[in-house]
Amino acid sequence: MTKLAPADRAQPTQASNYRQAIGQRAEDRAAAFLESNGWQVVLRNFRRRGGELDIVASQDGELVVAEVRTRNREDFGGAAASVDRAKQARIARTTALLLQSRPALARYRVRFDVLVVRDGSIEWIKHAFTA
Repeated sequence: MTKLAPADRAQPTQASNYRQAIGQRAEDRAAAFLESNGWQVVLRNFRRRGGELDIVASQDGELVVAEVRTRNREDFGGAAASVDRAKQARIARTTALLLQSRPALARYRVRFDVLVVRDGSIEWIKHAFTA
């Protein structure tokens, strides 16, 4: 059996590239939606080991950590239901790392929202969960 080199294993598939493109478009739409509602996007795709924050936005002393979800089907509870307890914990841990690395953001009240992007609409679930 031939062992693959790390670079060979890391090659994304056409399907994963397609899913990434869909996710990126959904995040672009969600960021524009937040901005149109008066929020200033502070960060996008903040990555740390063990987690990623899709969008971080601020307004009037409040910081929103927004998880963006999109799905074509509503099986298994749909896009919003896919932000389960494990995902919530990863988002909370990554938010703590963000606040440690950027003390200026630590003075804001933090809120966790979910934005579900569908074909023609965005559902904004404010205070979707607590840390």
